[in-house]
Formats: sequence, C-alpha cells, structure tokens
Amino acid sequence: MPKLIRLYITQVIFGFAIAAVFVGALLYWNVANLWHLVSNDPAGILAVGVLWFANGIVFSGVQFAIAIMRMAGRDEDGSGGKREPIALTLKPVPIPVETKRGR
Repeated sequence: MPKLIRLYITQVIFGFAIAAVFVGALLYWNVANLWHLVSNDPAGILAVGVLWFANGIVFSGVQFAIAIMRMAGRDEDGSGGKREPIALTLKPVPIPVETKRGR
C-alpha cells in the first residue's frame, strides 16, 4: 500500500476517534440539553450516529491536513528572496473630483 494512502487511512481513523470523544463529551456534559433530546427520542441513536459521522469527516480532514503540512521541510538553501526592510513612507495623493454645482 502506498505511504500516502496509509497515512490517509490512519488519519481518518484518528479523526473519527477524536469525533467519538467529542460527541461523548457533548453527551456527558449535556451541552444544549443534548443528552435529554437523544435519550427521549426514538431516533436519538440515529442523531448521535449522524453527529459522530459529520464530526468524523471534519476532524479527519483536519488531521490529514495537519499531517500533510507537517511533512514540508525547511528551506535552508536561502532561496526565499531578499531580506531587505520594506519602506513604509506613505504620502497622500490628491485625487481630482468633479462636482456639479447647483441643485
């Protein structure tokens, strides 16, 4: 299996695990009375599943993005451009504006 695919699968698993902890914390601390809504509704388990799945997609994407960005190496060859300070002298420029006289 290619290394990038293996990295993606591991980050997706890790993202869904974080989502499970997040949804569990939401239910445990009863945020927005969520535990009461889920436990007293016949479709409550479906709502928890959808919440976990949607958060899992988001957290997986974030995990993968962080992993990819951390793979970048530092540029040590000095090809990052000149390190000269930028001149910050600002001067107002007059702009001619035509106005109509009288109403």
